[in-house]
Amino acid sequence: MHTAMSTTEIFLIAMLIIFTVPYLVWRIGRTDHYAPLVVVQIIGGILLGPGILGAAFPEYYRFVFNPQVVTALNGIAWWAVMMFVWVAGIELDLRETWRRRRETGVTAGLALAVPLLFGSLAAMLMLRFDGWAGPNGQSWQVILGIGMACAVTALPILVLLMEKLDILRQPIGQRILRYASMDDVAIWGVLACILLDWDRMGRQLGFLAGFAIAAFAIRRIMTRIPASDRWYVGLVWLAACGFAADWAGLHFMVGAFLSGAVIDADWFDQKQMDEFRGNILLAVMPVFFLSTGLRTNWDVGGLAVFGAAALLLVAAVAGKLAGIHLAGRLLGWEKGEASIVGWLLQTKALIMIIFANILLDKQIITNETFTALLLMAVGSTMLTIPVVKPRLARLAHLRDKKG
Repeated sequence: MHTAMSTTEIFLIAMLIIFTVPYLVWRIGRTDHYAPLVVVQIIGGILLGPGILGAAFPEYYRFVFNPQVVTALNGIAWWAVMMFVWVAGIELDLRETWRRRRETGVTAGLALAVPLLFGSLAAMLMLRFDGWAGPNGQSWQVILGIGMACAVTALPILVLLMEKLDILRQPIGQRILRYASMDDVAIWGVLACILLDWDRMGRQLGFLAGFAIAAFAIRRIMTRIPASDRWYVGLVWLAACGFAADWAGLHFMVGAFLSGAVIDADWFDQKQMDEFRGNILLAVMPVFFLSTGLRTNWDVGGLAVFGAAALLLVAAVAGKLAGIHLAGRLLGWEKGEASIVGWLLQTKALIMIIFANILLDKQIITNETFTALLLMAVGSTMLTIPVVKPRLARLAHLRDKKG
């Protein structure tokens, strides 16, 4: 039967699984409070991946998720997340970011530095035992890599969760988007340092210089063309920036976000923007969430991995909350404000998984380390909605605070 099916038919079987299984678990299990659909989709991808489904039913896994099908899914996934992050960038008000550059810089800096420190200390403790450093990983690379994984914020997931909480377009949502976007750009520069890829660091500087010139040009073009053409030109700009950023070693999602950030939201109809984002989320983002899990090849490796995951989760959450509370104290925030911001910014999931996958591919960390980071990322994401939702209800007036 397998040989009688074409790649197209097998691809559609995979799409059927991707859209059906997580939805049924989410809807029938009523998991929305502690595990929104996006979280179920990520976990579903991990369960359907080579580490679990592939290990239990290797012939079935090789049939459905064969290399041709996985390649097709990855292509859809890359474009889906690029469009989604592009829209998030458009909705970020850069003028407000510049006006509030001190507040943004202090908060984003501490939101990155403190959990990086906590995660690095946790990594140093882990390295006292064997099995966490990969064959090509020097101690400083492993420590900095794990520390950065604890500091990262998953921008695409954060956007989804803020939309679910109905704060994405409110002032507090824009503030959090500013903080997260600054930190996520820094991640890929740190990764270049970890990988000692000095050639790519030169490319990154070239990309940033070229991007500044191109951004000036695209802004002039967008104001001079009909509104109906801006969507098409915007997507061309998105593809170009994604390619250039990935070529430079900054990752295509950084280019996607920057390509949107230099575009003004008021150049587009707000209703059309909402519909566009909703269609992306409904039609193609599930492929991204599932395909990320499908690319993970991990080994549980015993109870020590769960202990390490718990340690990393404490370091990531405590570090992020400590950093944001320190920022709040310096900036004079009111009681409870730092807690809401901190819990939202500790969301991990996809960006951290991508980051850790690169470290695993380069053999800087082991499968056991990757598994611990993966469990930490899923745990941090599942904590977000249950913790933040009641706090927002008690401090509803903070939704309108700009900083």
